[in-house]
Amino acid sequence: ASFVLLSNIYVAAGKLDDAAKVRNVMKDRGVKKQPGRSCIEVKKRIHEFSVGDTHHPQKEEIFSVLQQLSKQMAVAGYMPDTMAVLCDAEELNK
Repeated sequence: ASFVLLSNIYVAAGKLDDAAKVRNVMKDRGVKKQPGRSCIEVKKRIHEFSVGDTHHPQKEEIFSVLQQLSKQMAVAGYMPDTMAVLCDAEELNK
């Protein structure tokens, strides 16, 4: 996690060469980034979601609700702050 954090700090600072070096060190040492995940509790049951996971039995319903919420937020005037979004540092190594 520390390598990923350092790489993201470099990306945010515009130091893409340094971020790429950190990713190369990760690769050389066999360090893998853990996929992002979220947990929610619904009716006293914990549901866990990982980035790219499409195995949840209610995935279609979940994605539909998320799409509706996104539309409602846009109509209400919500504009996401994309300044905090970092590029996928994995792309730096390509």
